Amino acid sequence: MSADLDQMFAMAREAQAAAYAPHSRFRVGAVVRAASGRLYSGANVENAAYPVGTCAEAGAIAAMVLGGDRAIAEMLVVGDGEALCTPCGACRQRLREFAPDAAAIHIAGPQGIRRSFTLGELLPHSFGPDNLA
Repeated sequence: MSADLDQMFAMAREAQAAAYAPHSRFRVGAVVRAASGRLYSGANVENAAYPVGTCAEAGAIAAMVLGGDRAIAEMLVVGDGEALCTPCGACRQRLREFAPDAAAIHIAGPQGIRRSFTLGELLPHSFGPDNLA
């Protein structure tokens, strides 16, 4: 991993450890690298009424917006288990609001990055801000 990815992975693992997941016990951490180079992390926050929970990716994006950035260069998501912990459909659309098709989305497990995708691979033929221009 590059030094940037090492730092993103460390921050994502820290966020994952802080996740609030008493119902599923499936903790997720995410880190966004904004186009400015600044890093923002987020953790999943569950709720007994499942649709009200928040994904780690959404938390990282919200932190980025709060920090004043508006463009995502790449994201790293970490989750446990054998299956890849890719962003859900809603989070793929949230990413699309701030990231180009070519943005790298790195999927990690406890030992490190398992696979990288582009946002375009995860959300092909997407509807985004440019459709409204």
